[in-house]
Amino acid sequence: MDYRDTLNLPQTGFKMKANLAQKEPMVLKQWDKADLYKKIQEKSAEKPLYVLHDGPPYANGNIHLGTAFNKILKDIILRSKRMAGFNAPYIPGWDCHGLPIEHNVDKELGEKKRTIPTLSKRAACRKYANKWIKIQKEQFKRLGVLGDWDNPYLTINYGYEATIAREFNKFLLSGSVVKNRKPVYWCSTCTTALAEAEVEYHDHSSPSIYVKFRTDGDFSDIDPALAGDDVSFIIWTTTPWTLPANLAVALHPEFTYAAVKTGGETWIIAQDLVEKVMAETGRTDYEVAATFGAKKFEKRKCLHPFMQRQSLLVLADYVTADAGTGCVHTAPGHGADDYQTGLRYGLDILSPVDGEGMYTAEAGKYAGEKVPEVNKKINRDMDESGALVSESAINHSYPHCWRCKKPVMYRATPQWFISMQNNGLREKALAEIKNVTWTPGWGMQRIYSMVESRPDWCLSRQRSWGVPLTVVSCKDCGEVVRDQALVDRIDELFNKEGADAWYSHGVEDFLPENLSCSSCGGTNFVQEQDILDVWFDSGVSHAAVCEVREELDSPADLYLEGSDQHRGWFQSSLLASTGTRERAPFNGVLTHGYVVDGQGKKMSKSVGNVVVPSEVIEKYGAEILRLWVASEDYRDDIKVSDEILKQVSDSYRKIRNTIRYFLGNLHDFDPQKHRVETSRMPELDLWALAKFEQLRHKVSDAYGKYEFHAIYQALNYFCGTTMSSFYLDILKDRLYTSGTDSEPRRAAQTVLFDILDGLLLLMSPILCFTSAEAFDSLYGRKDQDSLEESIFFRDFPSPKDIDCDDAMMAKWEKLIKVRSEITKALEIARKEKVIGHSLEARVLLRAEGELERFVKQEWRTVKEISIISEMEELGEQQSQDGIRYESVELEGFVIQVKGASGEKCSRCWTRSETVGRIDAHPEICDRCGSVIAEMGL
Repeated sequence: MDYRDTLNLPQTGFKMKANLAQKEPMVLKQWDKADLYKKIQEKSAEKPLYVLHDGPPYANGNIHLGTAFNKILKDIILRSKRMAGFNAPYIPGWDCHGLPIEHNVDKELGEKKRTIPTLSKRAACRKYANKWIKIQKEQFKRLGVLGDWDNPYLTINYGYEATIAREFNKFLLSGSVVKNRKPVYWCSTCTTALAEAEVEYHDHSSPSIYVKFRTDGDFSDIDPALAGDDVSFIIWTTTPWTLPANLAVALHPEFTYAAVKTGGETWIIAQDLVEKVMAETGRTDYEVAATFGAKKFEKRKCLHPFMQRQSLLVLADYVTADAGTGCVHTAPGHGADDYQTGLRYGLDILSPVDGEGMYTAEAGKYAGEKVPEVNKKINRDMDESGALVSESAINHSYPHCWRCKKPVMYRATPQWFISMQNNGLREKALAEIKNVTWTPGWGMQRIYSMVESRPDWCLSRQRSWGVPLTVVSCKDCGEVVRDQALVDRIDELFNKEGADAWYSHGVEDFLPENLSCSSCGGTNFVQEQDILDVWFDSGVSHAAVCEVREELDSPADLYLEGSDQHRGWFQSSLLASTGTRERAPFNGVLTHGYVVDGQGKKMSKSVGNVVVPSEVIEKYGAEILRLWVASEDYRDDIKVSDEILKQVSDSYRKIRNTIRYFLGNLHDFDPQKHRVETSRMPELDLWALAKFEQLRHKVSDAYGKYEFHAIYQALNYFCGTTMSSFYLDILKDRLYTSGTDSEPRRAAQTVLFDILDGLLLLMSPILCFTSAEAFDSLYGRKDQDSLEESIFFRDFPSPKDIDCDDAMMAKWEKLIKVRSEITKALEIARKEKVIGHSLEARVLLRAEGELERFVKQEWRTVKEISIISEMEELGEQQSQDGIRYESVELEGFVIQVKGASGEKCSRCWTRSETVGRIDAHPEICDRCGSVIAEMGL
């Protein structure tokens, strides 16, 4: 007789080979065909609502790993909320207007871009955006992200465009929108103004120059040391190209300034910077002749170094002693602080540079020169005239355009702004920031400081692809028409025709009858041609989506994006909502770091460290990407590399193997027929159920706190250590060798079933493919069965009261420590070839004090969990054969391992002296003989 045939060996249709890359697309088709998302939403309709509002990715190019991370993170949260008892809809969206799309369409158009009609170009941009929406949609769905993909929100939908115009007009009618000629970030390559959020900072090399501004007039009344013609204020700048726009030199009102004699000249420098400036300009022979307060110089004049005009001496508290000379070159048309100083002192807002970065006639002899290439010429001319003190190069962080990656400038142009002061927008926004829950907590201070110091919001862009600034002005006097009837007409036409209506209709189609200018009485009106900042487009999504879609609500429970959105979408949404509704559009905000390579470096194609989502999916499957997302602590930068993904894949394999083992041992278990009550279970089983209850509590708590890396670690430890290395290892004997229908085996199967059922539910938001497949296998579901019976319609496992108190748990923790030491001894014996398998071992134990009492009390349990054939006490005079191990962890605990006596049972592999006693079954032990008899074999 082959006694192996009498064992309950595991069977499973849940194969070890995952084949995720091949299986997942088939599963996705099944979900899609069954309309899984719609069915979940129908079932959840009466549950409490939880709204995670999707920040729209840009419809331009394939998704990258950062976008994939963001989408998966959102999906994990939404799936966990559904399983926690919420109605958690997901409406994906796309940002479709703006410069990046227009820039790429311009490339495709070539020279035609200069002559193509505006409406034709806008149609080309719309077509381009729709192409990438379709591509990205499939890429997001491939990640296992569940949502209403058939009805996403798009900023190019007519209704959305109408909402953008409507929300802008609310600001316009309230007096919050103003037009000023003030410096803004300007990209001369893309020929448009940029918002703060459209500027990136990169390393850049700039000229570092010190320049003389000679005094105009006699300054000896301030101090005799300032007498003569060779007295100069020394300024330092890294932007020589802004010098033609200089109108002032700013001093700090509280600084002390020094007259420094050097080379027959007198230089005026902040006293605290004299030594530094003289060293950097190579002057070793100098002396401080006098010192004086800055206020004595206010409104005096000095001479521009090469323009035939004066520069005013002004006071400004933003002047620092960190760098430079304490005398700051001031060009009101090229700097935010300079602009404010210019207003305070009545200076012109001079900006002699056009939209393409060319000097205008106001730059004098430099007219027609290109900025910043003109720097070399200006420096050379100043060197020849003696105005240049010294020149070097400096590497520093400098603003660049987010689209073309070229350096940008500050340039004063007429632009439309939302005022941060009018109607108290700044104060309202700062107050609302404090009412929001920020995750991580430091996010609150970050956005608070940004809003506290940010300038007015520059709304206008000098491009074609976007929603126009729906401003109508009097042609005669420039007065802006603020009229509700006009706003209503814009809304009507935009809802019918989209924002193209602004370009396909003349101004007369928007005006109310008999309209006249409220200022001059004129009847000639013109439309603004600039478009709105795309951050306004996405910033009003709360109005265009959350307040419009029946399944959503506003404010949303959560906005979730990368940490760069503190100055992007989070901020534009906050200002857009607070300015019109006096509240934030979100109750909570979660941010994650950037995805970087395994060394923490930014990913770059030129460096060759870019990890592409599609390649990862092709190699490992989307499930590994999902597990990677959960494994990372998103509060910091998120590392990824082939090595990291391989580690995650190994973790996945261990989890899957554990699931496979559970399923294999449940092939003949019917919970309706075979369940054993916990009151009749061994302590080991109660301990296992209690450990799962601890896991359930920890994981449920971590989902609520969005701490997914803690879930990853907990699942790994539970599957790999608590289950595989301990409980399941011990359970094999009972599962394989006990009677098929015996209570000990059915008790073990009851535990396996309940733990697996709960484990799959806990991991389902993260490992959605694996948990669904294993759940179907556990419940015998087939592909053709209704998805409504699948795991996606279950909640997280409920708390259970396991009859395993703290004393019992403490006892088992001690038993685990004892077993661990015995296992170490067995491993040494295996290496020394004293034994092969642990069942070949005879273990002798000696302990001292309380441990001795404990081991004797739990003798039978210690033997069972150690998976050995024999165990006895170790006497002082016993033979020293085998190996001897003295525990370091448990003082006084000595373990000796020998080969077990008796023969090996061919059924259970235990060595026993009872083998051979049963005439009918001479190859098995008494225990197996009893089992076979009970089974009627």
